[in-house]
Amino acid sequence: MKRNSTIVFYAVVAAFGALVVGMNLGGISGAIDIIEREFALSALGKGFVASALMVGCLFGALLGGGLSDRYGRRLMLVVSACLLGISAAGCSLLMPTATSLVIFRLVGGIGVGVLSAVIPIYISEISPARLRGTFVSLYQLFVVVGILAAYCANYAFAGLVGDWRYMLGLPLVFAVLDVLLLTLLPESPRWLIQRNRIDDARRAIDRFGIDSADAEAMMEAGRAATEKSARFSELFKGTTLKIVLLGSMLAAFQQITGINVVISYAPSILGSVGIADSDPLLQTVFVGAANLVFTVIALWVCDKFSRKTLLLWGCFGLVISLGYLAYAFSVPEPNDTGILVAILAYIAFFALSLSPLMFVVTAEIYPSYIRGTAMALSTGISWVCAFLVVQFYPWIENTLGADTAFGIFAVLSLAAGLFIKFFIPETKGRSLEEIEAYFYRK
Repeated sequence: MKRNSTIVFYAVVAAFGALVVGMNLGGISGAIDIIEREFALSALGKGFVASALMVGCLFGALLGGGLSDRYGRRLMLVVSACLLGISAAGCSLLMPTATSLVIFRLVGGIGVGVLSAVIPIYISEISPARLRGTFVSLYQLFVVVGILAAYCANYAFAGLVGDWRYMLGLPLVFAVLDVLLLTLLPESPRWLIQRNRIDDARRAIDRFGIDSADAEAMMEAGRAATEKSARFSELFKGTTLKIVLLGSMLAAFQQITGINVVISYAPSILGSVGIADSDPLLQTVFVGAANLVFTVIALWVCDKFSRKTLLLWGCFGLVISLGYLAYAFSVPEPNDTGILVAILAYIAFFALSLSPLMFVVTAEIYPSYIRGTAMALSTGISWVCAFLVVQFYPWIENTLGADTAFGIFAVLSLAAGLFIKFFIPETKGRSLEEIEAYFYRK
């Protein structure tokens, strides 16, 4: 019991940075329409201000995972928190132009990208197999808490002088707190073993309270990993290539099913069908609350049901809810209550499946000697897809209609379910070393 409580504490400290990630993702939803009016942005310009974060996320993810393999998980968590603080300060304390907003959001995106790659790696490496899904899902829990906090702040700040600056600047407070918390965090024992810092690894194992059997397996696997190359080119060789393709496809499907469109443009989507009369910023608070509730449920069920079962049922629910949204936006007088319910259902099914489990499964299937680099690649692909959907959604909505956009997301959700059904293996309850052995025996 003591061991689990110790690991929970350190997992929560590591995952806290995801709160700042969520605040950056959710904060723009309340600010973007105000920024659009203030700077007279076109549809593509509006999309780029919203999606600039995702561009930075791509570079952060690609850099962060590999650098975490070289310099350590903990250091990269600290660096990313500092970048998020700089970004929030630049967006709020300076007198930004549209161009400087994009630049500072790019900087913040780098920090978000590093965190999205490194937090799941760190937590997966310190967690016992039977609770790994729950612990890694803490990353996504803190993301959605941050999104909800941002939605609440957007509603509270709306109408004040400088409202959008407050919305984009709030993450600064939590980025500073994250840096302070990270001073308590030990380095990952698995990473220390791979760097041949055995004495440091033993001290870290003692701090985590890892039992002797798990510690010995960790030591043996780590010693074997030090004999392998961790170069980027190793991702594209033999069995490792197959594993990386599986993880990268899963990461892509997480984003091309449209989640960041809903997160970033929720007020615009709700307002476009007349819900503006009931205050779309308040409605997004309900969306964020639903996201949090179902993410907490996902945390509870993550290690009670198989990964594939949750993923498949989640994709089925996404297809149904997105299909309804495509229909609703195609008729002359859509049912605004039906649209709100469908969006909440979409959020619920996503929160129970692709939202946490993409990070869980990818962190589990990648071999230890190159886990950071591989996680960087798949997370980078995820952010590329996030950028594309957030950047081009306003254009698709203006030229083809929201019904077409949601119809595309529904078809992609169906494709995600078929991919998971036939290609993603079950990883629940296996140690990281057992999962690695499974792939390399085949």
